Amino acid sequence: MDNDWIAVRRKRIGYALLVVPLLVGAWYLLPSMPLLWGPSASAEAVAAGNELFQHDWQPNDPLAHGDGLGPVFNARSCVACHFQGGVGGGGTNQFNVNAFMVLPVAAGQEVKHGVIHAAATRPAFRETPEKLHKLFPVIKGTSTTQIVDGCAVQTIVNDLDPVRTEKINTTALFGAGWIDYIPDRTIKHNRIRNALANVVEEFNLNFNNIPPGRPRILPDGRVGKFGWKGQFATLKEFVAAACANELGLGTPLIAQPAPLGHSADPTIAPDLDRKQFGVLVAFVRTLPRPVEAEPEDLKQSEQAARGKHLFRAIGCAVCHVPDMGGVRGVYSDFLLHTLDDPRPNNTGYGGLPPEVQFPESEPLPNEWKTPPLWGVADSAPYMHDGSAPTLRDAIQRHGGDASAVTEIFRRLPSSDQEALLAFLKTLKAPPDAISVARR
Repeated sequence: MDNDWIAVRRKRIGYALLVVPLLVGAWYLLPSMPLLWGPSASAEAVAAGNELFQHDWQPNDPLAHGDGLGPVFNARSCVACHFQGGVGGGGTNQFNVNAFMVLPVAAGQEVKHGVIHAAATRPAFRETPEKLHKLFPVIKGTSTTQIVDGCAVQTIVNDLDPVRTEKINTTALFGAGWIDYIPDRTIKHNRIRNALANVVEEFNLNFNNIPPGRPRILPDGRVGKFGWKGQFATLKEFVAAACANELGLGTPLIAQPAPLGHSADPTIAPDLDRKQFGVLVAFVRTLPRPVEAEPEDLKQSEQAARGKHLFRAIGCAVCHVPDMGGVRGVYSDFLLHTLDDPRPNNTGYGGLPPEVQFPESEPLPNEWKTPPLWGVADSAPYMHDGSAPTLRDAIQRHGGDASAVTEIFRRLPSSDQEALLAFLKTLKAPPDAISVARR
């Protein structure tokens, strides 16, 4: 009897030793296995975080452990910009941020990033494009003449304006906690798969494929999933940067920014302590995820279903991948892709000096991370700068990597175009989002 029991036990252990590695291998190799549970936090933490998210911050605010709002800021509360479709949604162009990039002008220099803030607590702290250009002036070009084989050869280097500015639209935060769960390997795996598929297509003489894009690899090796440029790897980092850049609130992770031309005050304590920052992140992490709301009307439902098929058929789903890392319905590959440069080189300024290499780890000025499309029906305007007021405009503004797909959409019959738009209009903000109080 004992021998039989020992044999059964050994057999079970053998099965376990066989099955466990298979499950682990499947988990690693199949990057789209469904998540078994979503983000969670205690009701108390979510309530406290909601209060901070909707709090109207003031200079020397009693809730702050530092100097409160500012010294430079774009809004007085998180919900002032994140309100479409409920607390945590996107924002209109009224709340766009004026972001800047400073290009390197000499070997060894790094790219600098920042924000020209809309407001300040003191007139001396006000930021303007003029102040920015005084800090980073135009580099004057040169003209040299050399005698080559008896001929005068003139070399002209144009002036270089190192400053690039962009209006950045507020993104919705619904489902951000789910995005935080997407593994880096999933994003990389998807990119490799698309690159290999393109190679196969090119062997078949099809050269109209969408380039595979590239992940934003941060200095520590992680993949950036948050921000229009993929500049943040985690939701916690994204929230900390938003507190600092939009409200001037320092956190345990990121200090408040100093106004342009001023030095940071090292004596100012973080405005949010660890507990406050933790509950704010918990609130954003547990914001409900958007939904795909099938129309109740049969004709409209059939039209949306046809549009969903067309979305895949014409190539939209190559970049706007429906499911990533077990997160269903997110519609993004979280990769950097090029768009047609809204400011081509017709400004009178030249490019970088030949001895200066633009860092490969930095997105180019015309590279942008694919935004998730879930909730897109309730998050107009569209594109990184809010320049597309409607979904149709957004599709037609896709250039660069998506030029071929945009052209296919333009050639579709109007009924097919309307069907595809009808599908996009089913991607709604979560119905259980917290309502925004009258503003």
